[in-house]
Amino acid sequence: MALLDKDGVRLTVDDTVATVTLTNPAKRNAQSPALWRALAEAGRSLPGTVRVVVLRGEGKSFSAGLDRQAFTPEGFEGEPSFLDLARGSEELLDSTIAEYQEAFTWWRRNDIVSVAAVQGHAIGAGFQLALACDLRVVADDVQFAMRETGLGLVPDLGGTQPLTSLVGYARALEICATGRFVHAEEAERVGLANLVVPAGELDAAVQDLTTALLAAPRDAVIETKALLQGAGGRTYEAQRAAERAAQGRRLRDLAGLSD
Repeated sequence: MALLDKDGVRLTVDDTVATVTLTNPAKRNAQSPALWRALAEAGRSLPGTVRVVVLRGEGKSFSAGLDRQAFTPEGFEGEPSFLDLARGSEELLDSTIAEYQEAFTWWRRNDIVSVAAVQGHAIGAGFQLALACDLRVVADDVQFAMRETGLGLVPDLGGTQPLTSLVGYARALEICATGRFVHAEEAERVGLANLVVPAGELDAAVQDLTTALLAAPRDAVIETKALLQGAGGRTYEAQRAAERAAQGRRLRDLAGLSD
């Protein structure tokens, strides 16, 4: 049963696993403000039982990026065009982009592990949506690309931090500035992909990973994810202290001594 099915986004939940599907294959799952609002709503709609969220796109492409209609004078029906936003105040532009970013921020919540199943094109906003997830399983036909710079823009949907974290500053700059394609072999080699499989085996590989992620106790996974997410911003000594605190919570919980 779908908890949400609107504006090119469908959310279904099966006990501990939620699946968010982009449902406009005719347009290669091109993105729009309405789709971003639906993605943000999907995040808010997750039941507390959910431990793993799988993100996938119907059809041959995961997501070919922003729908170019956004750059036309008329934009999308019922939406301000990007050109109108550019003519508005800096405050309005900032708040609007912040609203768009909400579709990309909830995937790294500590209480879930998110897995992007990526096939075909993942370009621009599509690349950033895949980067928003904790893990990426990709088909051998995947084509990642960050095309914003070539359009005179910058990647602004939260993708620059995870990209740099995964591949390093120099490679991230080169990927963004050139807009070139990153194919499956390179994606796995540089850390963009956790696993590369034949396109016909993508769903099965994601299912196997989901099963493995659910094997450990939930609280241990939550604490470990929080430790790893914060590691880059801590000194070695601070990280050791965080490990001790987290382990203390786990031991007290296992001993039945937690509050």
